[in-house]
Amino acid sequence: MPYKEKKVEKLFYSIGEVAEMFDVNTSLIRFWEKNFEIIKPKKNKKGNRLFTIADIRNFKLIFHLVKEQRLTLEGAKKKLAESKNSTETSFEAVESLKRIRQMLVEVSESL
Repeated sequence: MPYKEKKVEKLFYSIGEVAEMFDVNTSLIRFWEKNFEIIKPKKNKKGNRLFTIADIRNFKLIFHLVKEQRLTLEGAKKKLAESKNSTETSFEAVESLKRIRQMLVEVSESL
């Protein structure tokens, strides 16, 4: 049986890696970090930001509210303050539907 390496999940991501994930500038990530309390990256001795998986999930949520639902920063802050759990639930539902749609498109293209 051939040896297969397990996919290694990173614990921390640099600001550049996070910016690349969302196709945004690093300045936007720093700006949202200052404006939203739920994004709290750790910093190393040099002061570089190290984002955890939880920070990236929170960033996805903010990205969804601001970029996809077109809320203002104040509107996104208010929505997160009022009902973060329901906002996360609806976001997860949207993400799930996007994945299902992508799978259906791939299946239809292969036929």
